[in-house]
Amino acid sequence: MQRRQFLAGGTALLSVAVAGCGHPDVVLDLEAASDEDIADEVSTTAEPGSEEYRVLMSARDDGSATRSGRRELFDRTDTVRADGAFYEVSETRTESSEVTVYSVDVAFNPDDTKAEVGEVAYDDLPAFDREQLSFIVNGQEPADKEGYNVHVDYGTAEAVGDRSALVPEQEYDIVTHEGNRYRVAVESRTVSEGEYRYEVTEIAPDVETFADQVRERYLFVLSGLSEAERKVVEEAIDGAYYEDDDAFQSVIDRVRDHEGLNVDDFYGTWLLSYEDSEYLTYVEW
Repeated sequence: MQRRQFLAGGTALLSVAVAGCGHPDVVLDLEAASDEDIADEVSTTAEPGSEEYRVLMSARDDGSATRSGRRELFDRTDTVRADGAFYEVSETRTESSEVTVYSVDVAFNPDDTKAEVGEVAYDDLPAFDREQLSFIVNGQEPADKEGYNVHVDYGTAEAVGDRSALVPEQEYDIVTHEGNRYRVAVESRTVSEGEYRYEVTEIAPDVETFADQVRERYLFVLSGLSEAERKVVEEAIDGAYYEDDDAFQSVIDRVRDHEGLNVDDFYGTWLLSYEDSEYLTYVEW
């Protein structure tokens, strides 16, 4: 069994197991914690060019920002990193409305390849459609069986604008490329869309300052362990500990006495110091 690996972005964890090894009932895993590791665990990053980045920068520079959307941007955490600084983001849904959204289904090897609406070569589609349907030319082979579909979300007609020959008005139902014929079907449905208001406050200018803030609130020292408890912790540092024995439960009780970075009903992540080293500590119990 390979040890758990913390993913960049924090709360998500990937359990990797060798063939024939099932998921353990309990886990204790200690990973050495740098400033970057600590920051990644309790924040998300808004990358330049993303909608998250645009909204955050607008709210920072103008005092607030608004957007329309079908989902929250910052539903995992309200602590966001951008351009090296860290911000606390307030995201408030102010209104709700019903909107029509469009999607495109592309069938590989369709039973009926005759165009009923219109036929077009992939290269003659507008640039927006070519980007949305790029899987046609990026090496994805048609399936062996008929009717295999790829589903593509296009969003609202307002978001698409006049960039598409498929949405909202469908001009073609057959797309061709290198001798292959793909049937295109356009679907629409009504969904709820919200109006959101954003305000941001800078809480740290850099990762070192932010990590120190996290330490001040969450870091605790794990000490005074019995020999059996020490063996549990040291095995968890070297790999991971998976035995549900008395020593494991005793260590877990000590950890759970403290405030965690992210805690759910049966698992959580804590920041602790053991033998003068800091660890991000993942536990399932």
